[in-house]
Amino acid sequence: MNRFLAATFLLLTLALPLSAKEKHPHPITNADRGQKWAQKTLHKLTVEEKIGQVFMVWCRAGFLNIDSPEYLQLQDAMQRYHVGSFAMTVHVDGPFLLRTGPYEAAELLNRLQRDSKLPLLFAADFERGVATRLTGTTNFPHAMAFGADGKLEDAETFGRITGEEARAIGVHWNFFPDADVNSNPANPIINTRSFGEDPRQVGDLVAAYIKGAHEAGMLTTVKHFPGHGDTATDSHLGVASVNGDLAHLNAIELPPFREAIAAGVDSVMVAHVTIPALDSDPKHVATISPLVVSDLLEKQLGFNGIIVTDALDMAGVTQLFASNIGRAAVEAFKAGNDLLLIPADLGASYQAMLEAAKSGEISRQRLDRSVLKILKTKAALGLNQSRTVDLNALATTVGKPENLDFGQQVADAAVTLVRDNGQVLPLKSTGTGPAGLPYTTKEETRNDTVAVVFSDDVRTESGRAFGRELRSRIPDANVIYVDPRIAAGMNEEVLKAVDQARRVIAAVYVIPTAGKIGNSVNMANATGSLLQQMLDHAAQRTAVVAMGNPYLASDFPKIENYMCTFSNASVSEVAAVKALFGEIAVRGHLPVTIPNVAARGAGIEHPAQLAKGGSQNAAK
Repeated sequence: MNRFLAATFLLLTLALPLSAKEKHPHPITNADRGQKWAQKTLHKLTVEEKIGQVFMVWCRAGFLNIDSPEYLQLQDAMQRYHVGSFAMTVHVDGPFLLRTGPYEAAELLNRLQRDSKLPLLFAADFERGVATRLTGTTNFPHAMAFGADGKLEDAETFGRITGEEARAIGVHWNFFPDADVNSNPANPIINTRSFGEDPRQVGDLVAAYIKGAHEAGMLTTVKHFPGHGDTATDSHLGVASVNGDLAHLNAIELPPFREAIAAGVDSVMVAHVTIPALDSDPKHVATISPLVVSDLLEKQLGFNGIIVTDALDMAGVTQLFASNIGRAAVEAFKAGNDLLLIPADLGASYQAMLEAAKSGEISRQRLDRSVLKILKTKAALGLNQSRTVDLNALATTVGKPENLDFGQQVADAAVTLVRDNGQVLPLKSTGTGPAGLPYTTKEETRNDTVAVVFSDDVRTESGRAFGRELRSRIPDANVIYVDPRIAAGMNEEVLKAVDQARRVIAAVYVIPTAGKIGNSVNMANATGSLLQQMLDHAAQRTAVVAMGNPYLASDFPKIENYMCTFSNASVSEVAAVKALFGEIAVRGHLPVTIPNVAARGAGIEHPAQLAKGGSQNAAK
């Protein structure tokens, strides 16, 4: 009887749904048992399988039929090339990021885990939290907003919440925080992705984020080593250069990376930038430079975690290997990188690595060292014991109301008022719109309050939350959306509305966008010209809100009322409108210097329910 009961219990245990075994993601540990698994697994792998472990390729989350070409391609990456890691993202359609839901993402990652011979590592770019890619998750503003907020505990909570939600869907590794010091206002690719321009503040916020992420069991990455903040080129499009001397590097670029290493960061991402002060070869971007990776990062800074390349399909490195694209992977690995991210051609890169390993160009010891790092990381996450996540736990872990509120609180705290002529702010609400039956209400607008929303493309979400929030307070506000393609044709309409308005708001959405042709954080000619004309007509009556690039005001000296949110996230849109109406205290301070406008640390503070009258400009 006892044997029967024992057998029955065993069968019931084996038959339990996966959720009963996997209530919580495994924390990061250094358990000896897991390390033994890593060593044992390494010795069982063929050279072909080891090569696969050092590659990470895209996995675009969403529902996929098991026989769909896209899913079969993912299986092929695992079976033919033995790929051991995936970078989770979503599909894009031109300027549109096609975000998907957490359940679809988690189900796909679970399925890939079950199909893989070895446990998989999943990474993602969750720079603004999981909401960067998935709906229904906690939305955070860009990193620079945390610099304006200035609270280390908020950065720590940011890391913890992101880690909890990421691990819940099966992502173990975030390619964040950004340790770049944005010392170049013209930087087209870092900008608001950086915490700011002060190396000490950046380092402190980076360390705080790492601490919070580790509390939730998420791996962290600092990027883009040895620093991408003082560049004027998007390395997705070309070869960027960091031209500071060694003294500058040691004073500005490197301190946040040193602090991240001291805080126990798990990985460092190396940038596709040239650094003449470290490597004089003009064809050596940092990614393929032993002087930068092996000598500086490993030997001088003492980093012994996983070193990962920036994406190898970026023009910053593909331009150097156009005639033999597979060699990019070999040269990056030889330089000291452990994991090769997003090769431009997986087949060619895998074959080049395999040939280099078999010829002895890459020694067995060198290959084993990187593969063992990766396997030990998988063991530290407990993936050798449990690979998949409990889909039932998503409803209690992801998108908690208190977390959503926290994301909004940070966006509110970041709002920084740089100029105020005392004639525009705060705006006054005129009440809510009249109730009506569905399909029978007619939208009416007047030009008493005019808001012009400038974005790259009026078809995107930019400004939609801003417009809704504004019209919930002033139902007849005239909200006009413009982009570079239509701005010139709308000049007459916009300026006519501006001339009639008592109050004008210009919400400008200029944010760093990877790989955008002609990438810049300046306004395009057509939209910039329209904003200038608006200021020529009504500068005293106009409040300009920078929903992204805070340096915008340098190009428009006539701006008399200037507010920065440092982000285009929906929480920042809501925060901006609340601040315009005096509903929240405005206490943010610039984490960067705006040339000819205001110094780092400047910010006009106002309590909530601001009495009309304003105050003087922030000191230049």
